[in-house]
Amino acid sequence: MARYIHISRKKRLAKLARRTKWAPFWTVPRIYGKGRRVHPGRHTMIKRHWRRTKTKA
Repeated sequence: MARYIHISRKKRLAKLARRTKWAPFWTVPRIYGKGRRVHPGRHTMIKRHWRRTKTKA
């Protein structure tokens, strides 16, 4: 990798990093109701791991 990352690439990688995180905890009762206990990562649409799935950035 280069010594300096271009700002455009850095912004693209930052966007992809945000997409790999779990959904916020407050979305669970909003989607399933108050009594249901579900992991917030379950309703994150795009899950990516640095080792498993590569990006085109």
